Amino acid sequence: MSVPDYMQCAEDHQTLLVVVQPVGIVSEENFFRIYKRISSVSQINVRDSQRVLYIRYRHHYPPENNEWGDFQTHRKVVGLITVTDCFSAKDWPQTFEKFHVQKEIYGSTLYDSRLFVFGLQGEIAEQPRTDVAFYPNYDECESVEKRIEDFIESLFIVLESKRLDRATDKSGDKIPLLCVPFEKKDFVGLDTDSRHYKKRCQGRMRKHVGDLCLQAGMLQDSLVHYHMSVELLRSVNDFLWLGAALEGLCSASVIYHYPGGTGGKTGARRPQGSSLPADTGNRHRPGALTTNGINADTSTEIGRAKNCLSPEDIIDKYKEAISYYSKYKNAGVIELEACVKAVRVLAIQKRSMEASEFLQNAVYINLRQLSEEEKIQRYSILSELYELIGFHRKSAFFKRVAAMQCVAPSIAEPGWRACYKLLLETLPGYSLSLDPKDFNKGTHRGWAAVQMRLLHELVYASRRMGNPALSVRHLSFLLQTMLDFLSDQEKKDVTQSLESYTSKCPGTMELLSLPDGLNLPPVPFTKLPIVRRVKLLNLPASLRPQKMKSLLGQNMSTKSPFIYSPIIAHNRGEERSKKIDFQWVQGAVCEVQLMVYNPMPFELRVENMGLLTSGVEFESLPAALSLPAESGLYPVTLVGVPQSTGQITINGYHTTVFGVFSDCLLDSLPGIKTNGSTVEVIPALPRLQISTSLPRSARTLQPASGDEISTNVSVQLYNGETQQLDIKLENIGTEPLEKLEVTSKILTTKEKLYGDFLSWKLEETLAQFPLQPGKTATFTVNIKVKLDFSCQENLLQDLNDDGISVSGLPLSSPFRQIVKPRVDNKAVNPPEGSKAGDFSHVKTLEAILNFKYSGGPGHVDGYYRNLSLGIHVEAEPSVFFTRVSTLPATSTRQCHLLLDVFNSTEHELTISAKNNEELILHAGECQRMAIQVDKFNFESFPESPAERTQFTNPKQLEEEKQETRGLEINSKLDIHWNIPSLKRHGEASVEGILNQLVLEHLQLAPLQWDVLVDGQLCDCDVVADCRVGDPIPLEVRLTNWSRRNVGPFALTVIPYQDYQNGVHNYELQDAITFVGSNTFYIDSVRPTENSVCLGALLFLYTGDFYLNIKFHEDTTSKELPLSWFCLPSVHIRAQGPDLQA
Repeated sequence: MSVPDYMQCAEDHQTLLVVVQPVGIVSEENFFRIYKRISSVSQINVRDSQRVLYIRYRHHYPPENNEWGDFQTHRKVVGLITVTDCFSAKDWPQTFEKFHVQKEIYGSTLYDSRLFVFGLQGEIAEQPRTDVAFYPNYDECESVEKRIEDFIESLFIVLESKRLDRATDKSGDKIPLLCVPFEKKDFVGLDTDSRHYKKRCQGRMRKHVGDLCLQAGMLQDSLVHYHMSVELLRSVNDFLWLGAALEGLCSASVIYHYPGGTGGKTGARRPQGSSLPADTGNRHRPGALTTNGINADTSTEIGRAKNCLSPEDIIDKYKEAISYYSKYKNAGVIELEACVKAVRVLAIQKRSMEASEFLQNAVYINLRQLSEEEKIQRYSILSELYELIGFHRKSAFFKRVAAMQCVAPSIAEPGWRACYKLLLETLPGYSLSLDPKDFNKGTHRGWAAVQMRLLHELVYASRRMGNPALSVRHLSFLLQTMLDFLSDQEKKDVTQSLESYTSKCPGTMELLSLPDGLNLPPVPFTKLPIVRRVKLLNLPASLRPQKMKSLLGQNMSTKSPFIYSPIIAHNRGEERSKKIDFQWVQGAVCEVQLMVYNPMPFELRVENMGLLTSGVEFESLPAALSLPAESGLYPVTLVGVPQSTGQITINGYHTTVFGVFSDCLLDSLPGIKTNGSTVEVIPALPRLQISTSLPRSARTLQPASGDEISTNVSVQLYNGETQQLDIKLENIGTEPLEKLEVTSKILTTKEKLYGDFLSWKLEETLAQFPLQPGKTATFTVNIKVKLDFSCQENLLQDLNDDGISVSGLPLSSPFRQIVKPRVDNKAVNPPEGSKAGDFSHVKTLEAILNFKYSGGPGHVDGYYRNLSLGIHVEAEPSVFFTRVSTLPATSTRQCHLLLDVFNSTEHELTISAKNNEELILHAGECQRMAIQVDKFNFESFPESPAERTQFTNPKQLEEEKQETRGLEINSKLDIHWNIPSLKRHGEASVEGILNQLVLEHLQLAPLQWDVLVDGQLCDCDVVADCRVGDPIPLEVRLTNWSRRNVGPFALTVIPYQDYQNGVHNYELQDAITFVGSNTFYIDSVRPTENSVCLGALLFLYTGDFYLNIKFHEDTTSKELPLSWFCLPSVHIRAQGPDLQA
């Protein structure tokens, strides 16, 4: 016997072998339709008996194997069923002859045979025959199963007769010697009368009867016969048949212990759901019945259990039987099949290591020269058996050997499809899955080197199959999953091969379906490049949408009436991990930043890289990039435009690398860091672009608030100069610009600014709204630089350095010099370390102009955008007031303000005040200018409503008052400078240089004193005329503008003459006389009230006379400041009498 049956199992020993074969030309489809129906009748209950008969069908069986039927009866073909097509009566004789020829092949062992004829009708078909069945066609053959059952019953009758015939042989009769084919020549010439020969004959016959009993369903009798056979054959050292007897004993014991079978597939040969008698449960234990069908008593069960081997003994006997088989070279097939049967039993007993020993023995059993198909079958069965006992990698090894055998060089037409199919079946054994998701879970499983070899073989096999898409898929899988195990050279080789394949068939993300139903999932290149971080970027500061604050507050949730809920807070925490706290805008370009690196040892070209999104219609704008070899982390920004509103989720990205298109999902990327993947898209907003008349600044403002400035402009101005900034507003979006608000913010600066740094009028611009897309509007801003014009280092030092009094009010004539060049001018560039100020120091001023605008659907939903313009101003000093002082004027209601002005520019400069002539200053020159000013009534300035609440600190309140007074004084002075060569002009402010002392001198006294001579108010240069000899009325009036009661006061009028040489003559008793007293008394005067004193003078001579009015020092007058008692100078010119009169 040379053809092994690898599907053999222990329970096959109780089956009858029936061969079903076609005769003549029968289509394969029709034959297997009938074969399937025939083989469905695999077991029947014997009539008038509770025994069950098992049938094993084969559609192909080598005749040489049939010669071993006496050695093991289940190998003997006892039944033949032939199927044929015959459509005419004239073909019937030839067809029937072919049936007889087929019977002759197995004629020596056949018990019975049947011929099923399809297509023949008429007289021949109507003749009743037991061995032939006629059917009109393959569809009208309902009685096939019934005829098979009758056929099996006929087989049983022959089997039972043979069993009884052999079992009842008299000991006196001569027992024939059963032989296997290769023994017949060895027994020629043996002494047939020897006791040794007789025992051999008896032992072999006992073994044969045991086989027949087992096939006939008599398990108990077979066990008894097998035991007797073992004893007889062991005594004569008939090892081959002793092994067969031991194997028969093992098979019977296996049938008893494992009624479900050991083959695993035997159930498939048994009809499912077939109707069986009520005692079907006993069919798995045949032999529990006697030969005549009567139930045995309990002692029978005891006897069977005693004769049956234990599960451990079964394996020992299998080992012993196989060791006997191994002594005979021609019994290799028997030995191999015995090993297979033992492995199946051990698999049920879960004794994998012992089973592997049997399989290892089976591997090394030498058979005849096998064909390639037989080698494939052998390796495939070994693989299945190793899989059965849990040796998955060993199973995969033999399956892979079988696959390679399919395409051996000796085969004329290699079976690449079969090879590919077998290779796929080896994947689980090597811990290899074709789903790339399985390689993202923990550490790598399996031997990478073997897995790579297997994947290469799959690639080659699929290419030879003519399926390039399959080759690309497997090669992509190899590169993606085995990248860490590939050497640099292997990486280059694999990628070159992949590019070669994809040039003909690009890689896709489609599911590949194989003919056998296997689906290959797509392989995204998540490692080419490797992405370590995904960050959704906020829009640029100028494009970010902001929510308008509502009355309830910007961040208050309206979904819940509660201020805080732990449930809501918990949900928000979960959402925060995925949802971003900023918004994108419909129609605006949005960005996602990926931190990637290239693990390849060469430059990696990534094409068509874009975003994968869901939830909102999104237009992805693909990018192409080239990453250097082993680049390290490299930022890549992917952009796109949302086309609608709602929640958008960034699911991943897509790439094209080496011709393979990949959709890489974030959920499948291991170790990735992200700030969330879901962001809200709000309705579209207009987009404002600004351009200015000033040049852009190279310096970018960095406000402390973190705001981003979209545009920066710079300008150089002199202190006090005003620059007009023209801004063009252009709507470059797709929505109309409906609302615009402009605000400004001055960045923190050490310099004190006076007045408004930035000022504008928005009404003219808003008149051009709504601003349609593509339209422009203009907007004008005035930039005014007004810093401190004082030189702080010299101010206090210079107040009294030339003897000009600022603390007293000398009654000398007013200082009438308009300009007086300074002799002790300060150096323009003082030496380092000196206390003098650096007049050429450039001050920097920075401000932000914010444009808050909205329109379109976004405005309806309450969103706006904010565009910021940074303004950088370099303020160069124009003029400095290095010294300030005051001199009293001829009028008590006026004074002279003396200012030392220094030209710190490099150009000639003119400076002028209101109603004053221009003063020309050369570069670096300092001159004094005197300005006559009316004194100010500071008490009458209105207080702001918030003054008292805002400046609760008295010091702050006083500073605020001082600033208000300085602003009022500066507006009255109206000092301006002009640089003719540059055609630039500006304002010079005294707000920062007026200290408290100067302010007091510029302030009107709270007590207003008016002197009237002959009804004429005397002040300044007013000269009162009178006649000698005529009494002149003199009136002194006091108005109390303070907030307290003042008085009483006493005043004395003293006349004198000024000779204009510093000599005053007070001895004028003979020239002037008073009508009444020269002393006036004023009672207490309430606030806002006045008091008047009257008197008269009589001049006796002509001339110029002056009146000096002095206060009497008393307790009341000492409490008040001296400046409150400032009376005007009175000049009276006495003339002679009018002669004409």
